[in-house]
Amino acid sequence: MNRRKFITSSICGAASVAVASSAGLLTSCAAGAEKAAKNTELRISFQEGIAPGKDLKEKLDYMENMGIVGFEPGGRNLAGRVNEIQQALAGRNIKVSAICAGFKGFILAEDPAVKAEFDTTMREIIAAAGDLGSTGVIMVPAFNWQSPCKPHTLETREFLCEQLHELGEYALKQNTTIILEPLNRREAHYLRLVSDAAAICRDSKSAGVKCMGDFWHMQEDTSDYAAFMSAGKEYLQHVHIASRGRRIMPGEDGELDNYVEGFRALKELDYPYYVSFECGTKGEREQTVKAAVELMRKQWEQA
Repeated sequence: MNRRKFITSSICGAASVAVASSAGLLTSCAAGAEKAAKNTELRISFQEGIAPGKDLKEKLDYMENMGIVGFEPGGRNLAGRVNEIQQALAGRNIKVSAICAGFKGFILAEDPAVKAEFDTTMREIIAAAGDLGSTGVIMVPAFNWQSPCKPHTLETREFLCEQLHELGEYALKQNTTIILEPLNRREAHYLRLVSDAAAICRDSKSAGVKCMGDFWHMQEDTSDYAAFMSAGKEYLQHVHIASRGRRIMPGEDGELDNYVEGFRALKELDYPYYVSFECGTKGEREQTVKAAVELMRKQWEQA
């Protein structure tokens, strides 16, 4: 056998083994995905401004009647609302999902006073989140408008991972987590992909550091399915949803509002957390909220 035939034969043999192995793996994955697809529940959550109602009780009544099982309050002044929220949820089939930010300052601030403000207020919110049984506190490392901000360098990433480790370990002691949210480039220059957020979770070396995906911001990702899969069961802790054109209620942007690919990933991951509304509306809230929930449930079945 000459060299060319030997190389060709070797490549073909290796390819056959790879195909056989891949086929076995795909069969196994498909079986697991089919099982997960049958059993995984869609847990819908509303941020506080989503449901119609003049006060928290009316909003929660509306949510309960629709079968909404998660409530995502804002983090601002959360410590002073713990008792109010606990009493409002008592006896209901609704739990606190994630806490949406609410801290002051930001973690990548170059100004020591701004960073100190972040450290203090973030820890206050984390403690309150733990008291409420929340899945975690959502945070963005820095928005485009926040300055002066540490430069986008390897040293900044290492600094962020170190800081997140400390924060994640504190969150674990409070029986909750912190959740990194990637944003689109119009809102943040740092952390735009779910996969990047998952890598930072990994490198932070704390089980208290998680991440999320937001269907609106995931225009930065080439695939909803791949974005969620890149975080996987280990790191994916929360999901936000909105329409995909104007960030209003799912369904208000027509055919653009297709979430099936992302939902399929969540079902295959047997995702146990919440998909939470973060959006406005251009229509009549009573009608658009109901239609959005119906659309989500229909597409979840299709996934």
